[in-house]
Amino acid sequence: MRIGIIGAGQIGGTLTRRLTALGHEVSVANSRGPETLSDLAKETRARAVSAREAAERGEVVVVTIPEGRIPQLPKDLFAGVPESVVVVDSGNYYPRQRDGRIAEIEAGRPESRWVERQLGRPVVKAFNNIYARHLLERGRPREAPDRIALPVAGDDSAAKTVVMQLVEQLGFDAVDAGGLDESWRQQPGTPVYTTDLNAEGVRRALRESRQLPEAGLMCSTPSKNSAAQSVFSWLRFYSSIAISAVSGLFWLFRVRTGRASSLTARPKTVVFEPHE
Repeated sequence: MRIGIIGAGQIGGTLTRRLTALGHEVSVANSRGPETLSDLAKETRARAVSAREAAERGEVVVVTIPEGRIPQLPKDLFAGVPESVVVVDSGNYYPRQRDGRIAEIEAGRPESRWVERQLGRPVVKAFNNIYARHLLERGRPREAPDRIALPVAGDDSAAKTVVMQLVEQLGFDAVDAGGLDESWRQQPGTPVYTTDLNAEGVRRALRESRQLPEAGLMCSTPSKNSAAQSVFSWLRFYSSIAISAVSGLFWLFRVRTGRASSLTARPKTVVFEPHE
């Protein structure tokens, strides 16, 4: 299958590696130009192209860039691209850490519904709830006891089937998560987000997600297992921010007391690694 990937970050790079290894013909693009993708292209034999070329070449096109940069894509990105081309949104909205506030999402619009409006094409939501390393390393044969499942949401059943087949090829169970309006159930903060559940666990977590009326906030119903997993995911993230802050304060203290070797010798910090 011909697959275009717009975005060569964590998820985009991982999908490029995995899908080329499966024999798919991949064209990959980023915001800096094809010449900056020479190493990835050499490693995977993917074709480094512009975003417009990736959209034109793919039977499936995966858009996997930070949510806040979606409006920077060409407005006519999919002009002339056949309606049969399946567009996948793998993004997540991180307003405080990266993307800034997007009014429509803050008002409760599902993230992928907002992306769909920006692109002017229907999208299928997939690959947004798993860490890139796990996507790279944790695919398993069918019926393996530790096989992870991934939710796939979309309005077009045929397009969703295509994406679910790709998920299965990558070594994960694909779970139909309903229409795109239900895709909030797999957004950050929900029980299914980065928790590596099996198919039964994903279905349960999707059912247990609930949406608070204010600002489209997501949370879960009080289920012991999935709620604990969701809390652990967020605690892990915020602890990395705390460690980074403490490290920075310690370095500043050493500079002011003359104990730091130089102003350029900053301590290694734990950096927030967004999903994309």
